[in-house]
Amino acid sequence: MAQDNSFEKIVNLAKQRGFIYPSSEIYGGLSAAYDYGPLGVELKNNIKQAWWKMFVTSRADMVGLDSAIIMNPKIWEASGHVENFSDPLVDCKSCHKRFREDHLLEDNSLQPEYDKTKPRNRKGLKCPDCGGELTSARQFNLMLKTFLGPLEDSASTAYLRPETAGGIFVNFKNVLETMRLKLPFGIAQIGKSFRNEITTENFIFRTREFEQLEIEYFINPKSWEQHFAEWQKVMKDWCLSLGLSSDDLVEHEISGKDRAFYSKRTIDFEYKFPFGQKELYGLAYRTDYDLTQHQKFSGQDLSYTDPITKEKFMPHVIEPSLGADRTVLACLCAAYTEVKGGRSTTTESNKESEVVLKLPYNLAPIKIAVLPLSKKENLAELSRNILMDLKKNWVCMYDETASIGKRYRRQDEIGTPYCVTIDFESLEDKKVTVRDRDTMQQDRIAIAELASYFNEKFNN
Repeated sequence: MAQDNSFEKIVNLAKQRGFIYPSSEIYGGLSAAYDYGPLGVELKNNIKQAWWKMFVTSRADMVGLDSAIIMNPKIWEASGHVENFSDPLVDCKSCHKRFREDHLLEDNSLQPEYDKTKPRNRKGLKCPDCGGELTSARQFNLMLKTFLGPLEDSASTAYLRPETAGGIFVNFKNVLETMRLKLPFGIAQIGKSFRNEITTENFIFRTREFEQLEIEYFINPKSWEQHFAEWQKVMKDWCLSLGLSSDDLVEHEISGKDRAFYSKRTIDFEYKFPFGQKELYGLAYRTDYDLTQHQKFSGQDLSYTDPITKEKFMPHVIEPSLGADRTVLACLCAAYTEVKGGRSTTTESNKESEVVLKLPYNLAPIKIAVLPLSKKENLAELSRNILMDLKKNWVCMYDETASIGKRYRRQDEIGTPYCVTIDFESLEDKKVTVRDRDTMQQDRIAIAELASYFNEKFNN
């Protein structure tokens, strides 16, 4: 894992190599808003595709959904977001900066208790910037409000969804009936959510616009412990498949006083980021709270009847909740590797240190780099033909600028698993040199066999 002082280097690499840019940068940017560049969007898409395959299409008990971002506002009344989805805010009386009180308490190793009238251990808490006195806490709703239609009044108020789960719950009956499903089964969704966070932090770790990978798994409450344990294992396996070290993962059991009131068990999967140990994913047993609330507010029967026992009950829910953006960040942190003294043996390539982004090969944004040894037309033409052939199956990059050593290092920095070098011998023997990112092993492969060679490598 990257060291604590490397986070700034990771953020700089993300911009310089086209992974993530500050949003609206030419206009001075926008706080906590980021755009995924050409390499970043490939990495994020690879993560989403891998998640969808592992959590949805490889299972017989899962289906997908893509619900609307703006939905009937009554959904958020039923879920409790309109009334309760808020953070405690404090202001500094001296510098007038605003902070989340729970974050200040956490930073000062104090324990907030917002289910009580007042949080304990608040005495002596000061502004982290100037040391000034803080105001008392007040609640601030995190939902982003908008208006539908020409008038901005209460009748036209709507919200950008604060989570993707709401769209799943209100479609439970539609999915159940149209897909003829039986419990247990899950509904998965990948989509954007929005929260008007006051305190944003650590690059893309906490932003106001983010993408969720979320599942609601509907069960008979009699078997909740079994299903919870199964999803706990799936989430562990997922973390390891991302290249995250088990030593950097912590399963934090949330105590009863800190869990949401409707949750019977919650585990946070925390990761040791360079900036500290923080929540990466969550796994919660939400009981029957959500469907019960939506049945109450909508007047629709959302219960389930077992086709064998004829037992009628409200399904309970296990919720594996993951974030795409935090996954990208964790992958970058885990993959970032500095090799002191460099890896190359040639004098030209030898440096104080070299950066290698050791992403799992299936997640790497560029799978193969095609590198002609010369710009001469006969070699360039052969190289372009190889590029176009490989691009039919893999995302490839063509690079003919600078020495071959520098080009290898550029590809190592962005995590490209394989480089294909075309030299003048290639014109005669119809073979190329394939270099592996991690082992640096070089194989001489016939051009006609490249497709089968990479098929085997990427499907291992």
